[in-house]
Amino acid sequence: MAELGAVTRALLAIARGKEDDAALASRICAACVGGLDVDGAAISVLTTTDARQTLAATDVTAELLEELQFSFNEGACIEAATTGAPVLVPDLDDRVDTAGWPLFAAAVRARTDVRALFALPLQWGAIRLGVLDLYRATVGGLSEHQLWDAISAADAAALMLLGQRTDPAGDGGWLDLAVGHRAEIHQATGMVMVQLGVDAADALARLRGHAFTHGLLLVDVARAVVGRQLVFASEME
Repeated sequence: MAELGAVTRALLAIARGKEDDAALASRICAACVGGLDVDGAAISVLTTTDARQTLAATDVTAELLEELQFSFNEGACIEAATTGAPVLVPDLDDRVDTAGWPLFAAAVRARTDVRALFALPLQWGAIRLGVLDLYRATVGGLSEHQLWDAISAADAAALMLLGQRTDPAGDGGWLDLAVGHRAEIHQATGMVMVQLGVDAADALARLRGHAFTHGLLLVDVARAVVGRQLVFASEME
């Protein structure tokens, strides 16, 4: 098994439940800047919806990149959120890489010193939470090791944000998908497994994703499922 990268290790060392999601997102972004060859980072959630929110940006340039993308509704962040795949642009002047977002690319060239962009979707299974955006002021891609670390960190960050928003008082590690003594969540997970024909991990991810996108606690969603007020088989998720 490959050794965990510096950013992933830094994220897993963050204590759970000690801060709100904006503060958590700020720490995630700071860890990326500290551990990768990038100059700035930002996290947006619910990126392709009307409820879109920038949780954190490390500097004014990172914040401006987020605003430009949502103003033009195009850019690496929007593409990553829509496709669910990383978008890597080692040279912003490459017209092939930026052909799908001419307005955004032109604005970035005119208003910033950004020359490379890397957008990594924050997702878990079928649940897409948002995007981790990274930028650099010099041309060039991430090394193979750094790219692996960034993608692993994005996966860890997605779970951390899911846990923070849907079950902030929960105990256990960030990557612990067990739900301990919460009988309602256990029961709801089993019901969603039957409704969707998925395994326990995916069923719990669906519960967490629904809670995240609707601004609810995980236990509240579980109670709705157990009480037959929410049936996942009837939802297009």
